[in-house]
Amino acid sequence: MHDALMVVKRVLETKKVVPGGGCTEAAISVHLEDYAKTLGSKEQEAVYQFSQALLVIPTTLAVNAAVDAADLVAQLRAAHYESQQPECSVADQERLKLAGLDLVAGEVVNNLQKGVVEPALSKLKQIRFATEAAVTIMRIDDMITINPKQAGPPGGRQ
Repeated sequence: MHDALMVVKRVLETKKVVPGGGCTEAAISVHLEDYAKTLGSKEQEAVYQFSQALLVIPTTLAVNAAVDAADLVAQLRAAHYESQQPECSVADQERLKLAGLDLVAGEVVNNLQKGVVEPALSKLKQIRFATEAAVTIMRIDDMITINPKQAGPPGGRQ
């Protein structure tokens, strides 16, 4: 109950929402995947893996709702991929860019029309913190090795 009230409070404070149901994560994932193709090998792999990690959110939502997660997330990605193509009509683009998961019906729908929204500020912070964590991990350039186990009992006694 407390979490729900805090979500309402956040929306009333900022007056900005984004479509829920994995919409934001899928849209960013598709965009980053396309962007990764313009980079060099090491950077390309890092951006691509980050884009794939974003899909954990819609996948987890689908799995928790006991629907076919692979099929539903593939449909979601296809909708966002199509919405980001230059040849996509404006009407289709407006409809597809708001696509998210309807877990009751087990389909991809316009979640803004369905009223499935999240506070924009919360989503922005989630993505920012996830990005900062990923960058911090990638900056670690030391190799951590574990010493092989010594033959015999600990302390060198036999």
